[in-house]
Amino acid sequence: MKVYEGNIVDVVKREIFQGKVFVKDGRIKKIERCPVSAKEYILPGLINSHVHIESSMVTSQHFALEAMKHGVVAVVADPHEITNVCGKAGFEFMLKDAERSPMKIYFGVPSCVPATDFETSGARLDSAAVDELLGKEQVVCLAELMNFPGVLNGDKEVMAKIAAAKKHNKPIDGHAPMVRGDALKRYAAAGISTDHECEALDEALEKIKVGMKVQVREGSAAKDLDTLAPLFKTAPQSLMLCVDDLHPDDLAQGFIYKMVIRLLKAGYDFFDVMRAATLNPIKHYNLNVGLLQEGDPADFIVHGDIKKFSIREVVINGKSVVKNGRALFKVGKVKAINNFERKKIKAEDIAVRSDKARVRTIKVIDKELITESLFMDALLEDGFLKPNVKNDVLKIVCLNRYNLDSKPAVAFINGFALKKGAFASCVAHDSHNILCVGTDDDSIVKCVNKIISNKGGLSLYDGKKLFDIPLNVAGLMADIPCVKAAKKYSDLTKRARELGCSLAAPFMTLAFMALPVIPKLKITDKGLFDSEKMEFVKER
Repeated sequence: MKVYEGNIVDVVKREIFQGKVFVKDGRIKKIERCPVSAKEYILPGLINSHVHIESSMVTSQHFALEAMKHGVVAVVADPHEITNVCGKAGFEFMLKDAERSPMKIYFGVPSCVPATDFETSGARLDSAAVDELLGKEQVVCLAELMNFPGVLNGDKEVMAKIAAAKKHNKPIDGHAPMVRGDALKRYAAAGISTDHECEALDEALEKIKVGMKVQVREGSAAKDLDTLAPLFKTAPQSLMLCVDDLHPDDLAQGFIYKMVIRLLKAGYDFFDVMRAATLNPIKHYNLNVGLLQEGDPADFIVHGDIKKFSIREVVINGKSVVKNGRALFKVGKVKAINNFERKKIKAEDIAVRSDKARVRTIKVIDKELITESLFMDALLEDGFLKPNVKNDVLKIVCLNRYNLDSKPAVAFINGFALKKGAFASCVAHDSHNILCVGTDDDSIVKCVNKIISNKGGLSLYDGKKLFDIPLNVAGLMADIPCVKAAKKYSDLTKRARELGCSLAAPFMTLAFMALPVIPKLKITDKGLFDSEKMEFVKER
């Protein structure tokens, strides 16, 4: 039997007391209240209530190794990205990889594969497959139901997936940006229990009033913590913490624990914050994760300073997995899977004929997933539209990665502010086709073709040299340590900024320019798409 002693934090009873924690066979055998000399704090481990592991660009084991260093003992992951690329095989790949990690990785079954029929994905997951996967032990929910029009209109397949989740007695996660009023009431009444897409405080309050839990998100591109923090004073019982999409450089710096620190420094109640990071997600998803109670799995973290959250040790199922910042387990190699069939393109493939310079343009909003739709002037030369670099009207290309010969979709975009070159990625939500933004056709072609050569990944051309990050697992992840991926990603981000891009997360922002379920104007491999009218733009 192993004994830990110090100041024990009980988030269930909202108290801190001195004592000893006795651990045997992976569980907490006994908690004894008594004076101790140790000044350390023992707290329940942190939970990330919603994350797409693939966005970290590393496999589950590498993700877990880094997350545990920052006190995370469990996550609820939605393998939506790899499932859109590789289907059921992608989902099962994530389950198998997760099993080899000491961190508790639970999964939601992706509800929208493909996310819409307005883009080309690599796979389709129907209600029968969803029903089957919901029965797996590691699965705790039906993952974010992005097709809210399908819910409101009673789409047969959507309702069958909802019915399957209810049959398995598993909660249903939501995805409802800017859905309000009667539409929100109907969405929640269908059984949707959470949302992580609240752009405004009053929107979050409205969702809480109809019975939904709000997952306060702080990802690499979408950052809602400052906006939603006041909820910790009015509705802490309805909150959880999540990152949604987190690129490797942010993962390496910590995530959920940094949210906790910011909230505590802002003066919010310690137990309200800790419950959002522990008790609330555990209860909502019925996770087999300990809360530092007798009989619980021994999942906890040991801190030297509760205010600074200085983590000394992380324990999962009674085993020390991190000590003094060093992970105590080794990551095994994985057998990569992929789905990538694409011929290279030429400059003439992305040429745009026109008789006028005025063109419909996607307007990027930094640190937001939503975009605006406006008209701006590109350059008109010899009957072709070219990027207007001076006015930040750049060309954006989306190319189907699953078909050898399909034509690229081409549009124009404002907000990336590149002065030269281009950068591209096939981490492009949700179908993960190739996306590229650039100042000239030759630069765009170089970046796109590099990704095709690598069968997935990121690339950047600075006008002289081509840089890349190959992602050998489904074109989404690399089987390398997070720190190494973070270094590569940070270097590429730095180069994008040197080209003029001032966005907080250039590649993450690019990744969401193909997501047609989020307003207002996006581009898929099938063309420019109006997300409010839910139709393709007929005229530029």
